[in-house]
Amino acid sequence: MQLEILVSNFQKKDESAFEVLYNMYSDSMHGVIYNIVRSQDIAEEVMQDVFIKAWNNSSSYDASKGRFFTWILNIARNAAIDKTRSKAFKNSGKNLNSDFFVDILETSDSLDSQTDAIGIKKYVKALGEKCKSIIDYLYFKGFTQKETSEELNIPIGTIKTRNRNCIKQLRTMLVE
Repeated sequence: MQLEILVSNFQKKDESAFEVLYNMYSDSMHGVIYNIVRSQDIAEEVMQDVFIKAWNNSSSYDASKGRFFTWILNIARNAAIDKTRSKAFKNSGKNLNSDFFVDILETSDSLDSQTDAIGIKKYVKALGEKCKSIIDYLYFKGFTQKETSEELNIPIGTIKTRNRNCIKQLRTMLVE
């Protein structure tokens, strides 16, 4: 079934279209969410919330503004970041055992196999080092532009400009 028809049916609240889109995108969404929240259980919970939010707000999707995948990916990324900023999430991290931190250290490369579920790892790796680090922090680790600026010790204006230029490079690679 063509994606446009599938998305149209999704917007008309067709449950079979929901199921097909869920199966198409759930692995990708889970990978992105997991890289931000670093918990399988929380990633599953957020992913479910993302698809419900997309279902409830499907009328706000406008194909002329971008691809459906990009629209739902942005919902997933924002939901994961919102989750990490919640009081409950912050409190849950206060009593973590050392195994959690060892796991983070062992998987510190955020461009791991789960992220590659969206098929973008090879494109990001083809970018220059400046782009790789900025995209890693902003999109895969869930940092804000301000946090990325502080972490990399680069002025926020530079972060914004590099981010915009790096995304342009990625778009060019994906279109070719």
